[in-house]
Amino acid sequence: MTESNKRQDRRKLSRLTLRILAINLFAVAILFVGVLYLDRYQNSLIQAELEALSQQATLFSRALGEIAVEFEPSANRHISVEIVHRMVRRSSGATPTRARVFGPRGEIIADSQQLRRHGGMVQIRPLPPLRPEIFIRELAERVYEDVVNWFPRRSGFPIHFEIGENLSHTYPEVLQALRGVTVETVRATKAGGLVLTVAVPIQKYKQVLGALLLSLEGEKIDQAVRSVRLEILGVFAAVFAVTVALSLYLAGSITRPVQRLAAAAERVRTDRNRQHGIPEFADRHDEIGDLARAMREMTDNLWQRMDAIERFTADVAHEIKNPLTSVRSAVETAIRVNDPGQRTKLFAIILDDVNRLDKLISDISEASRVDAELSREETTEVDISLMLATLTDVYTSDDRISGYNLVCEIHDDGNPLLVSGNQSRLAQVIRNLVENATTFSPDDGQITICASSLANTVTITVEDEGTGIPEGKLEAIFDRFYSERPSGEKFGTHSGLGLSICKQIIEAHGGRIRAQNRRAADGSVLGARFTITIPTIINTIKPMSD
Repeated sequence: MTESNKRQDRRKLSRLTLRILAINLFAVAILFVGVLYLDRYQNSLIQAELEALSQQATLFSRALGEIAVEFEPSANRHISVEIVHRMVRRSSGATPTRARVFGPRGEIIADSQQLRRHGGMVQIRPLPPLRPEIFIRELAERVYEDVVNWFPRRSGFPIHFEIGENLSHTYPEVLQALRGVTVETVRATKAGGLVLTVAVPIQKYKQVLGALLLSLEGEKIDQAVRSVRLEILGVFAAVFAVTVALSLYLAGSITRPVQRLAAAAERVRTDRNRQHGIPEFADRHDEIGDLARAMREMTDNLWQRMDAIERFTADVAHEIKNPLTSVRSAVETAIRVNDPGQRTKLFAIILDDVNRLDKLISDISEASRVDAELSREETTEVDISLMLATLTDVYTSDDRISGYNLVCEIHDDGNPLLVSGNQSRLAQVIRNLVENATTFSPDDGQITICASSLANTVTITVEDEGTGIPEGKLEAIFDRFYSERPSGEKFGTHSGLGLSICKQIIEAHGGRIRAQNRRAADGSVLGARFTITIPTIINTIKPMSD
């Protein structure tokens, strides 16, 4: 991917930003869908309207029963059509309710939306309220209706429709009212509106003479629900805008630094001159800042490891080149020499150099494996007291130090000296130091191993009675391939990696190793001392005696 394409990708919304937006807006979307229903609020409004309509129908039917019923001695009671028409006509303009009166056989007698005139019947329809035409409001209402009608609404209500004059079959509640039962019904229109109806019997001395049907369109309910919805949707719009803004801010505070870190890591990967580094984000005290600092430290450690590898490679090449040069010279000389004695000496030199190479390569392989093994192997609790006691027993029966006096002193105050680490590698450090001490100690010299606990650390010292360490070489002796051997020792016997491996192992355990000379009161050197400090993992309190 080219650099321009990477910049274009960074300008776009990242996948992490889209995920944050989606998660934060999901809850808001659920609230939005819930607002569009508002079923409980709508049902409470419907119930209130039905109760009011039922009370109105009861009062109207009682008035009709008292005023509009005529009684003739030769016939039964019946409803006066003229009186009913006058009462219905006078009530038609008072309320938006439509009133219809039915006879005992279900025939319609009067309708508040149909007035009789000499020329026939006049249909009455309420006109919509006058409102100034505002394009934005009409567009908003149209969008609102489209969105609301997109969801399933009022599917549980029967469909409202009108059929001719024989309404007794259209409205089953009218038939129930003619039997003396009051019935409340809610129907839905094809346009999605509501029609509320209440059918009550018209009675005179409990005799049912007809039925009154009051119907009311649910525009008032729809307006109330719409008003609540719009108010909540206004709050929703504000919450939506704030959520988007905060989500973008949060995503930006996360994704932009991560993108900068990714770009910096890419530049470091392709950089050959170490001109680029990881940004610090020093002003951030959160996980992003921790990540930046960790990446910066990791990059520095990687560069240090690469430098160490380069130095190690150069040192190995230098150390291997010397015996190879000696072998080559001996081989070239042996080809030209005819004297069997001289040729035997040359072959002995070649064999000695080959052995030296073999030991050198073995030590180099051991040094290169230490870091890898320590990073892979799990650490365990290591009892330093037990480890040193075991090593002392092993060395006591070892012929290599039979001419030396090995002493092991443990000052643990009854508490185990426990550290976290690799026991075999820690034992290798002690073995290297003891073998190094045998090299410089005189015959029948004493080698002392001492272990103690101080300030949450375990301290191990290995002392000898040798010639000590040359001045100014207390740090250099831990360098790779450094070798300061006794004057009588054969050249090439040691590779100079033993103390370097010791330092490598101890530092991998979070400890430290240092060297110093033991001196007498007059300043003379009594021998060398190597001191190791490793953090402890358990501080055991000694139980009190009774």
